[in-house]
Amino acid sequence: MSLSEFSLIDDYIAISRTTRDDVSLGIGDDCAVVEVPPGKSLAVSMDTLVVGRHFIEGVNRVSLGHKALAVNLSDLAAMGAEPAWATLSLTIPEADTRWVQDFMQGFLALADRFGVQLVGGDTTRGPLSITVQIHGFVDPGQIMRRSSAHPGDLIYVTGSLGDAGLALRLQQAGSLDSAHHQQLLQRLDCPTPRITEGMQLASIATAAIDLSDGLIGDLGHIVQQSNCGATIELQRLPCSTAVKAAIAQSNEWSLPLSSGDDYELCFTIPADKQQQLQQLAATLDCPLTRIGVIEQQPGIRCVNAEGAVIDVESGYDHFT
Repeated sequence: MSLSEFSLIDDYIAISRTTRDDVSLGIGDDCAVVEVPPGKSLAVSMDTLVVGRHFIEGVNRVSLGHKALAVNLSDLAAMGAEPAWATLSLTIPEADTRWVQDFMQGFLALADRFGVQLVGGDTTRGPLSITVQIHGFVDPGQIMRRSSAHPGDLIYVTGSLGDAGLALRLQQAGSLDSAHHQQLLQRLDCPTPRITEGMQLASIATAAIDLSDGLIGDLGHIVQQSNCGATIELQRLPCSTAVKAAIAQSNEWSLPLSSGDDYELCFTIPADKQQQLQQLAATLDCPLTRIGVIEQQPGIRCVNAEGAVIDVESGYDHFT
């Protein structure tokens, strides 16, 4: 007997282990009913992952469930928001219970980690794609926007850059067998959303964005919407041993600058907030690295150790 859509939902999807007091009505009705705490604004974001575009056929299903939620949580992190609820829409070729079970294992493990309750969604038959909508709470006075950077602000990033891009490059070349391959695959398939960092930075940062499409492209959104420009010092970019080796071999910087899928945060702070940021960094497990400065002159300039400007590619774009 084939499995029905409703059996699939009841048995494998509507099993969220996290339950929240602010959810009055979860999965099971036409709508969920939720409550936003007094004094908070609701932050909402949504991403779609499509097979062949965002992930390869046959990717680890547990990892895919993790990543589907992680990329949305990363958007909340960029706004300084606290995660609360999620909805999930799955389009799958057939009712493959093992696939759904593995996918939900990864999805719900990350949801539990950040206190996210799955409150609704949809399942349908078709080419494999995954859409997640995430909801969170943010203090209206501490929303980190893309449009609030100022000349003189310092540019920082969390974590390291380029590992996911290198993993994808090696994977496509069929040579993902280096000593660093497990670390690289972890960064590509199971990114860590910087929720704690984003919530802590909200009281300091002037602007922020999550790095999904590459540093140049995403920082470009900040400088464009803030009507300013930026200079990046290439030697300051935080890179793993594997990425540094790839840069040395190719003598180009596309991995940390434009390869995408890092899901780190890029943020700006006033220069006089550096000491406060250092104190904050000491409480976090994730490094914060200064990589440049916001300037009045439009555009983004990347300079090497000698101060020479280096041409680099822009970030990822779905339609170019």
